Amino acid sequence: MKEIIFGVAGGLALFIFGMNLMSEGLKKAAGEKLRRILETLTKNPIIGVIVGTFVTAIIQSSSATTVMIVSFVNARLMTLTQAIGVIMGANIGTTMTAQLIAFDLGQYAYVIAAIGFCLYFFPKRKTLQYIGQVIFGFGILFIGLNTMSAMLKPLAKSPLFAHWITNLSHNPVVGVLVGTAMTVIIQSSSATIGVLQTLASQPVVVNGIVQPLIPLTTAIPILFGDNIGTTITAILASIGTNKAAKRTAAVHAMFNIFGCIIFIIALPLFIRFVLAVSPQPDPAHGITAAQIIKRQIANAHTSFNMLNTLVWLPMAGLLARLVTKMIPGEDQYIERSTKYLNKRIIDNPDAALELSAKELVRMGEFAQEMFNKVKEAFINADPASQETVDELEDNLDYLQEEIINYLSTVVSRSTLTEIEATRLADLMHVVGDIERIGDHCTNIMELAVYRRNGNIKFSEQANREVESIFKLSSEMLDYAITALSYEDFEAARKVLQLEKEVDTLEETLRLGHITRLNQGTCNPNSAVCFVDLLKNLERISDHCYNIAEAVLDAEKKPIAAKMN
Repeated sequence: MKEIIFGVAGGLALFIFGMNLMSEGLKKAAGEKLRRILETLTKNPIIGVIVGTFVTAIIQSSSATTVMIVSFVNARLMTLTQAIGVIMGANIGTTMTAQLIAFDLGQYAYVIAAIGFCLYFFPKRKTLQYIGQVIFGFGILFIGLNTMSAMLKPLAKSPLFAHWITNLSHNPVVGVLVGTAMTVIIQSSSATIGVLQTLASQPVVVNGIVQPLIPLTTAIPILFGDNIGTTITAILASIGTNKAAKRTAAVHAMFNIFGCIIFIIALPLFIRFVLAVSPQPDPAHGITAAQIIKRQIANAHTSFNMLNTLVWLPMAGLLARLVTKMIPGEDQYIERSTKYLNKRIIDNPDAALELSAKELVRMGEFAQEMFNKVKEAFINADPASQETVDELEDNLDYLQEEIINYLSTVVSRSTLTEIEATRLADLMHVVGDIERIGDHCTNIMELAVYRRNGNIKFSEQANREVESIFKLSSEMLDYAITALSYEDFEAARKVLQLEKEVDTLEETLRLGHITRLNQGTCNPNSAVCFVDLLKNLERISDHCYNIAEAVLDAEKKPIAAKMN
């Protein structure tokens, strides 16, 4: 028994390793393209099913696809309703592995692996290496199956195993639980179904007739359980994500659980359907039931997921509403979109520049909010708002790209006056300054996390100094955004004045901190944190200075036409 356990474990390890090699090779060859396909072609649930099937058939892993979908929903690149169709398709696509196993290419496994190895290791072209990796993985997968098959042969003669299989055939619910447990442990439904196909195909003679070790009636409930067990990956991936992503993982689990319940109730009908679409034993030509059980299991796997999709696809909305009730509430998030950029008036440079300025003010307000969040996070050593800060940073990056693209289109479509050209250049610079303020805020948030994780304590004097420079920097940022919002020249001049104060204070505080460090009155662990904070705040003040300079340019060259 020990030899069987270790042999099966080794064969399974080779199988999973080969499958992962195939998956990685395919993802390297087409991963980004597949990711873009998932993002863009899933608005229609039916198209979502097709895309999910195609992508999963290519990368050979429904877990990889569903984890991708959970991350897309978490990033709000995809809605829950869109995700449902893709998840259903992923369940269909993952059955491709079982279909490949059913071809029983074990006798060619070493030749396939050798060819793949040569393509993987010797050519210098990346494309050939990726193809070689896929073929090499395919060969190792079948070597693993051959190993498991050789190790499992003694079970065909084991009365104890025969008794266990007989009990499973009388109680399909236990079969479902066995399949679920296997997949939860192994974390791959393709692997557990491969084991099931290999185990079932071991021949056993009953009343002079060669039969499979596990009959189809027993294998199908285990297969249902495998489909339930594979949802654990998406559930684990949804930990720490937003409510929409958690609902996506819940939909994946419910889709398979409800499908299992329906098909267990209709098990006799489903078995008849599978037999009708699968090859049958043909003793006259030497084809036994044990030889075709792999294909029957593969067809059962594909049929279950296709029929389950046909049942639930029309009720995708119902599934979405159900998981929304199970996981209630709404996510608080910042809408990633432009508000003022209007492409219809892009041929009117003055109006287009005014709209760009308004969008820029909105971007500045996000930077203000971000600064206030990181200020509280650092002072209190409690970065609970890190997720919000990350969202604000993503939004600043998005707005920067959209505003620059809009302004670039204005330049390409119109001939600008000198005043318009100057203003456009100023707006371009300010976009970069605001985005850089966001980057420095992100750095400060990282320092807040570092301070909390390292349990770094500041002295009372250092805490007062931190609050003082935060207060001055916050005041400067507020004046800069006010100057930008209302073209307030007095506020802009105030920024220039405060920038000198920030520089002076930053130098004073840095030297004072070094003095305390040399005197041993300050914790050395706090030195990096304190100095990096000062550096980031000083850089923020520099960008505020640049914004104020851009505003004061308008004072030198006032624009006549202003939009209300």
